[in-house]
Amino acid sequence: MIKLVQRHLRNFFHRIEALFDKAFDGALNPIRQLGSLAFFLYWIVAGSGIYIYIFFDTSVSGAYESVEWMTGQWYLAGIMRSLHRYASDAMVAVAMVHLLREFSYGRYRGARWFAWFTGIPIIWFLFFSGVSGYWLVWDQLAQYVAIGSMEWLDWLGIFGKQVANNFLSPVTITDRFFTLLVFIHIFVPLFLLFIMWFHVMRLKSPRINPPKGLIISVSVSLIVLSLIYPATSHDKADLSTVALSLNFDWFYLIAYPLFDAIGPGPMWAVGIGATLLVSIVPLISMRKREPAAFVSLEKCNGCTRCAADCPYDAIEMKPRSDGLKFDTEAVVDASSCVSCGICVGACPVSTPFRQDEEMVTGIDMPSQPLKDMRDVTVEVMQAARKEAGAVGEGTAIIVFGCANGVNLEKLKSSVNLSNCSVAVMGVACTGMLPPSFIDFAISRGEMDGVIVTGCRENGCYHRFGQFWVEDRINQLRDPNLRKRVPRERLRTIWAAPTDLAKVASEVSDFAEGLPALQLELQTKQKPEANSPDANSPDAILPDTILDEG
Repeated sequence: MIKLVQRHLRNFFHRIEALFDKAFDGALNPIRQLGSLAFFLYWIVAGSGIYIYIFFDTSVSGAYESVEWMTGQWYLAGIMRSLHRYASDAMVAVAMVHLLREFSYGRYRGARWFAWFTGIPIIWFLFFSGVSGYWLVWDQLAQYVAIGSMEWLDWLGIFGKQVANNFLSPVTITDRFFTLLVFIHIFVPLFLLFIMWFHVMRLKSPRINPPKGLIISVSVSLIVLSLIYPATSHDKADLSTVALSLNFDWFYLIAYPLFDAIGPGPMWAVGIGATLLVSIVPLISMRKREPAAFVSLEKCNGCTRCAADCPYDAIEMKPRSDGLKFDTEAVVDASSCVSCGICVGACPVSTPFRQDEEMVTGIDMPSQPLKDMRDVTVEVMQAARKEAGAVGEGTAIIVFGCANGVNLEKLKSSVNLSNCSVAVMGVACTGMLPPSFIDFAISRGEMDGVIVTGCRENGCYHRFGQFWVEDRINQLRDPNLRKRVPRERLRTIWAAPTDLAKVASEVSDFAEGLPALQLELQTKQKPEANSPDANSPDAILPDTILDEG
């Protein structure tokens, strides 16, 4: 059941992201910046709240009037009040969508359980912060929320007497009540900020600031909304009457109509039940964890690349334990490892060009060892080259793709080109692919072209895998792709599983242009067989598939 819900939600988000990609640059797509947007909206709420507090009168007689005065000053205080309101609503919306999106992608298992679990109290404190803010306005809506909240708490019987009775007469509400409300409305958001920091503390290089373009667009949108549709109050609260018509803020107050319909007991059951259900999602949807990465000390020289590239801080460099001359060695924390394999792609020893039978690298994945990657790659390339014909007759390309991108087998069958054969090779994350495999595919595998595909741009399932691939290809990060590899014969395509038709079209376009490119490359002068260049490390290797054995 959970998998079915996840699949439909995930497909929904893929399509929504595609729509936003048409309106925004990939890096500015707000659906991929929900966590950082929540942080940014918090600061807008905090800044506007501080300004509002300067003019707020913390007394029964003056609270409503001070808010009305600010509302009437449309050019500054009024904008700040509206900005405070709409940024708060936006933060609720962003946080809830963020929760649903992370659930749909299954980002709550293994090492990610901590961020998921600490995100639950954030939702509760966010709602508590907003509800306490509505009390401070002390209009008819605040009166309704205050009475409903106290009746909800009174059902627990923890106060000894009915607290809601304090709202039956105007004389029972004193200035101390508003002083307490102000304290709560300041303290709770501060505690919320602490939990938000706690929420991301285990993430490596968490994004808590959205791109500048998104900051500007969100700020301008909220200000324009504040000017066009300013926030206003209801009539002043009157405890001797009951308001019959209220304009609701459905972002914060959605629970109150439900409370009126089902009563306090069932409402507590709904609230506690929903919280427990969300909390145990990592347990009820638990699946077998892939074994963690392991280090082979005889091949590890303590270069730190795997530790630097790991998105989950699952690798730590510690003093050498085997007596070799190197200062440090990589140590994997199995509880934090999600088996993405990005560390394998970062290891300089992870190369398919080596001839040794064991094919041992500095750090490897038990579920997909480097040797198996090389063997499968050679196998699919041989089949593709055989199907395409001799070099120069047909076109053969290989597609390296990740488990969270398009289905590679469906992609292969979707590319219907005469005189072209497509080989596919899947990895856990494209960040797991050592750049040398691209070189290997062209120089030893006789592939006319190589395609690397994975999650949508700026939407890598494992956070940094896509960035590391691009940086390695562009020689901005070690290990990098050698200069000898013609970049014209390489293409990266970042797409979601729902983008199969788009990826198939791009693969076809790429393959159709390769024969002309091949002809152009063949006209270039090749190094003489006995020249030093032919034997140099950067020389093009023989056009024969590597014979295993």
